[in-house]
Parts: sequence; C-alpha cells; structure tokens
Amino acid sequence: MSFIVSDEVQHKDGGPAMIVTGMASGMVECRWYDGFSVQREAFREEELSSLSSAARLAG
Repeated sequence: MSFIVSDEVQHKDGGPAMIVTGMASGMVECRWYDGFSVQREAFREEELSSLSSAARLAG
C-alpha cells in the first residue's frame, strides 16, 4: 500500500492513530500525540494500514 503525507494510519498490531509526515526508502515517518507530547517514529510501509483510505477514494 502506498501512503501520502497527511494520511491517517495505524500499526497493523494496533496502537494510536498516526499521521504520515514523510517517506523515504520504504520507510514511513509518522507522528502522533500520546497525551503528553508529540511522538515520532518510522515504520516499514507493510507494517501500517490506512485509516483514511475511504476519504481519499471519495475525494
């Protein structure tokens, strides 16, 4: 699955909803707010599922 910056995603194992902020070399950088601060981590593309694909298809 291919993501674009601003997509809302979630790790396939669960966890918080995250926003895609960048991509490079098959890695997807995501940010999310954990209730205390903004967190940032990069994941392999295949580890993530899209939460905003329906909105992207409709638009």
